[in-house]
Amino acid sequence: MTTRIYETFKPRPAVKMPTLTETKTDEARYEQDATRVQIRGSSLFLAGRFLSLGSNFVTQVLIVRYLSTVDYGALAYVLATVAFLQLFGTLGLQEAVSRFVPIYREKREYEKLFGTIFLAAGAVVFTGTLIIALAQGPLSHVIAHENLTLHLLSVLIFLVPVEAADMLLDALFASFAGTRDIFFRKYVLGPGLKLGVAVLLIWRGSTVTFFAIGYLCVSALGVLTYGWLLVRLLRDQGMWQHLTFRTIKIPAREVLVFIVPGLSAVLATAAINSINMFLLGQMQTLSEVAYYRVAVPVSEMNGVVMASFTLLYTPTAARLFARGNYIGINKLYWQTAAWMSVVAFPIFVSTFSLARPVVMLLYGSRYEHSAFVLALLALGSYFNVTLGFNVQTLKVIGRLRYIIVTSLLAALANIALNLFLIPRYGAIGAAAGATVALIGYNLLLQLGLRQSSDFKAFDPSYCSIYLVTALSALGLLALQLTTSMGLAVALPLAGCVSLAVFLVSKKKLNVTATFPELHRLPFMRSLLTY
Repeated sequence: MTTRIYETFKPRPAVKMPTLTETKTDEARYEQDATRVQIRGSSLFLAGRFLSLGSNFVTQVLIVRYLSTVDYGALAYVLATVAFLQLFGTLGLQEAVSRFVPIYREKREYEKLFGTIFLAAGAVVFTGTLIIALAQGPLSHVIAHENLTLHLLSVLIFLVPVEAADMLLDALFASFAGTRDIFFRKYVLGPGLKLGVAVLLIWRGSTVTFFAIGYLCVSALGVLTYGWLLVRLLRDQGMWQHLTFRTIKIPAREVLVFIVPGLSAVLATAAINSINMFLLGQMQTLSEVAYYRVAVPVSEMNGVVMASFTLLYTPTAARLFARGNYIGINKLYWQTAAWMSVVAFPIFVSTFSLARPVVMLLYGSRYEHSAFVLALLALGSYFNVTLGFNVQTLKVIGRLRYIIVTSLLAALANIALNLFLIPRYGAIGAAAGATVALIGYNLLLQLGLRQSSDFKAFDPSYCSIYLVTALSALGLLALQLTTSMGLAVALPLAGCVSLAVFLVSKKKLNVTATFPELHRLPFMRSLLTY
């Protein structure tokens, strides 16, 4: 009895509480790790995206050279229309999934996690069916007038729910860290199948209709494969055991409040080219649509780096926001923006400073007119990259109303500019309007970030990177215009300039801490210590 009493009341060892210094150290370590993981993980997607772009680019070149200008113009017009309608097919739910699913999983709120997934899937099925019905019915003659365009639209409109499901699956895989599956499906399987359709088109001597049907079939096959991979991933992570239909809660209010700013932002950025091609098709010839369309995928290569970093940025920033760590968000934001600016710079100088020789090499003299279009679109696209994830950050910190207002202003500005410019200047006018609208939109977004606590709308410590990239691109452009040098000389020169930009920026990028394994390579070790 005495022993029991003693054991009950004997002194316990003191529990050591973390000090303020230790807490700050842990928070700083978390900031550093979050930024490092974001950049490293995104680098894998970047490599895959370049592989995918190369395959898609070969596909585009093959069909542009095989099809007549009118046939390709009709195909481009329909694909642009489908891409625009696809924005409403997803309703921005893929962004809601990438934000809420990781949070609900971390909090072990599995009933809301599966509720979010079912809500997104149901919305995609409903909106996709509605868009198909409208596009093949009352809206068909509003969208298109010529027989070929109407025929292609009747086939490719089914891409709306297919591509929407694909985007939703991307967000789910990113939320559950299925990086290998994303790499295989998004960057290997899908582009490879589409390239196969283009090769069959030329080998069989078929028409543009054959390509449209094949494009739809391989896209659907890719989504089915993606779905099977997701089922397997959730099984491996033990997620299915948490699925109970009776306890599912659909967080409709939280999701709907989040997606409205996303939709408005898409209208101001991603939908610009689709809207402009639609306006070109209404006010100009199909040849002008073709001149614009061939420049779009080349200019969008400037956004490849940004797109690769997007999948992991929002979940990382959301976790920092949940901890109230605005300083960490600021560090993540500008370090990521600096990396994207430097990595995307070789693409920018190739599509901006060397636009004319690139267009002539890829598409021939028929599309020489597209060189000016490419240079303008590349400028707007790269400017968007250099300022980083301003929309995503504003959404994370809750400035949703500001995003809606600025996005609507940018969308209206783009339409107003192009209603004036397209009838007078055609494809070049459309490109100029798009670039002005995109630059203005990004500047407004930066002003919104300035009003946030502990966040710098522009970090002066990275000023040297932006100054070097701007001067280098303008210098190479001036050299190209005055000497008309060919790509055999221009591309190696652009490579040297890009290497110089990297060497000037390597300390600001903190390359050695982010990728310490590079020191194992003799050439990289000497380059990084230079």
